[in-house]
Amino acid sequence: MTHLRRSTSPEWWPVERKGLPWSIKPSPGPHPAYSSIPLAVLLRDVFHYARTLKEARLIIGKGYVKVDGKVRRDYKYPVGLMDVVELTPISEYYRIIPDPVNFLKPIRIDKAEASVKVCRIEDKTMVKEGRIQLNLHDGRNIIVEQDEGKKYETLGSVVINLEDGKLMDYYPMQPNQYVIAFSGINVGKHGTLVNWVKSFRKRDAIATVKAKEGEFKTILDYLLVIGKESPVVKVTE
Repeated sequence: MTHLRRSTSPEWWPVERKGLPWSIKPSPGPHPAYSSIPLAVLLRDVFHYARTLKEARLIIGKGYVKVDGKVRRDYKYPVGLMDVVELTPISEYYRIIPDPVNFLKPIRIDKAEASVKVCRIEDKTMVKEGRIQLNLHDGRNIIVEQDEGKKYETLGSVVINLEDGKLMDYYPMQPNQYVIAFSGINVGKHGTLVNWVKSFRKRDAIATVKAKEGEFKTILDYLLVIGKESPVVKVTE
């Protein structure tokens, strides 16, 4: 199906439900449809830099919008967790972060931080010549040498330089790391990972996180490591 009814679009999208019957269906891309927002909806309904879809498509079509440093001309392009959106004519930069109210929302960041992105390692695969491919949450794949690849574990996070694509740092999923919940009822909460109760699958382990508001529990699969003692990227306004 190439269209999406407004009534069935994700609840956190800021679109009117009783207006026009159709909304924009995200294109296949780096993020699932339920956890991403089309570029045109972001420009029109979140940033309010366009009044209509036609205006949003014109802005995007002219190459005025970059996502993770690359010009995106597809108005249906899915923007999701930790993506960096740049509006080139006005030199504004935003990062998409988890939010307790809106599920995902953009926050303003400076130019220096716009070149950095935190990505979670979803899987590791062996490729030619014995090298290891890291499969990241945003669809990105990075190949490292076998000896170097041994230190990277699934659910850990890497810090990427968006300008050259190189790895800057690595944070394993382990106690005393700083994490943020990007799904579940605790979405948007962040703090220090205390520990977790082991289960058959590591992803399903029940984790305890110490936040400012107090401790909360969630599963490891809903957490993203964003630093050691503090976040390496901005996660609050």
